[in-house]
Amino acid sequence: MLKVTIFNMEGINVGEMELEESIFGIIPNESVMHDAVINYLANKRSGTQSALTRGEVRGGGRKPYKQNKIDKSRAGSIRMPHWRGGGVVFAPKPRDYSYKLNKKVKQLAIKSALSSKLQNKEILVVDEIKLENYKTKSIVAMLDALCAEKKVLIVTPFINNFVVKSANNIPGVETTVADSLNVYNVLNCDTLIIAKEAVTMITEMYSY
Repeated sequence: MLKVTIFNMEGINVGEMELEESIFGIIPNESVMHDAVINYLANKRSGTQSALTRGEVRGGGRKPYKQNKIDKSRAGSIRMPHWRGGGVVFAPKPRDYSYKLNKKVKQLAIKSALSSKLQNKEILVVDEIKLENYKTKSIVAMLDALCAEKKVLIVTPFINNFVVKSANNIPGVETTVADSLNVYNVLNCDTLIIAKEAVTMITEMYSY
């Protein structure tokens, strides 16, 4: 079993914790992690290109002028594509870029990401991450005590609005909960700070 030191929010060593080797101690699979990151970014992407077809352009409900006895071409609508203000032929529409990954691939990817972080000594376990009010100074003090710099991801077992909103004011610091952890966020941070209870939840979710 792997062992890590547990700190409190003041950065004091308060004990040790054993980590599941099948989750935090595997050989990272870079190919699978890459697939998971690409999938995450694709699922967040939204198509924005859009134009109106002839049937969507407003107006053109009645025939613009008489069919016969006038010196003009016959026309049934002023919203035809070759008319000014008309619709677009084969108009582009927003595209859905999302796709699904196999469940086992997603699990292997998150395990690989967590194992990679542990091997690089970029995981810090805190006994409890909790605030009683909105105070950014408390989060800053915790980060300073743990020597966490640059990009930091704070993982709590459940949503704590005091922690979330206090951390939102700090550049480079993000928060998430154990059951919403994803490969992109794990790999994108320089330091992963996880609450002890969140580690237990992650172990239960990915143990099989």
